[in-house]
Amino acid sequence: MDERNGAGAGRMAAFALMALIWGLTWLPMKLASEVVPPIFLAATRFALAGLCYAALVRARGVPLGLEQPGRVVAASLLISTGCYGLVFWGVARSPTGLSAIVNLALLPIFVILVGALYGQEQITARRLGAIGLGIAGLVLLFSGRVGTAQDGALLGLGAVAAGTLSYAWGAVVSRPLMRTMHPLALAFWETSLGALGLVPVSLLVEGYDPARFAALADGRALLGLGVLVLGGSLCAFSIYLWLVRDWGAFRAGLYAFVSPIVAVGVGVAVAHEAFGWPEALGMGVMLAATALALTEGGRLPGDAA
Repeated sequence: MDERNGAGAGRMAAFALMALIWGLTWLPMKLASEVVPPIFLAATRFALAGLCYAALVRARGVPLGLEQPGRVVAASLLISTGCYGLVFWGVARSPTGLSAIVNLALLPIFVILVGALYGQEQITARRLGAIGLGIAGLVLLFSGRVGTAQDGALLGLGAVAAGTLSYAWGAVVSRPLMRTMHPLALAFWETSLGALGLVPVSLLVEGYDPARFAALADGRALLGLGVLVLGGSLCAFSIYLWLVRDWGAFRAGLYAFVSPIVAVGVGVAVAHEAFGWPEALGMGVMLAATALALTEGGRLPGDAA
């Protein structure tokens, strides 16, 4: 009994660490974007993460064979290139706490919608309620920024929402791959191919400046990359895979209720980001939408019954 209690406490501690790390990644991302352009930062992040995953794959002897290369490429471009190019660009222009709320609260809703288009999900009354609440929460979040000097923040939050849709689409596309590929192998391909896809996007949107490579040595860039690569990609994602195995995706996915609160708190306390009643009410409504999406039948959208 003591051994089981100890294992349970260890998983709870790991869950808390994962949620904390993913809540803390948003502000370092924004700070690093003050030094180097955000899409260039995203490409660097995933290039470094790909190298780290390559080392892990080699150390554990995981096969890297591709059974469905077209699907892997599509998932990589949607999840890493499309999502994080938009999210990094958006966070550079909007408050980190609100960006985290938009991203994490909309993700399960978008997975439901895109999954329904692919025949992987069913639109139930409960899910329609979640979608409606999510839209209402977005309206509340955006309402305090329309027609103000923060129109750039409005555009940034819109980019984060579009990036979340890209991620959800990629997650649905990659779902069959999770049944045939080792998680580390899939992570390697999605980060590495995503980084390759981000390079031309950065060149087209941000141009080329060799001084950016020297700017990566700035403390803000190092902090951002360290938190994103070592914390977000390697530590938190590894914990997530472990918890999905032991708890299932539903319980592991409950970090979506914790991480946005951490991100908002850090943004307000450290970066002095504005957070008034429209944002607070919008956050509550969007987290309620997430609760509806996550708790239907005690499983995440798309989990096996």
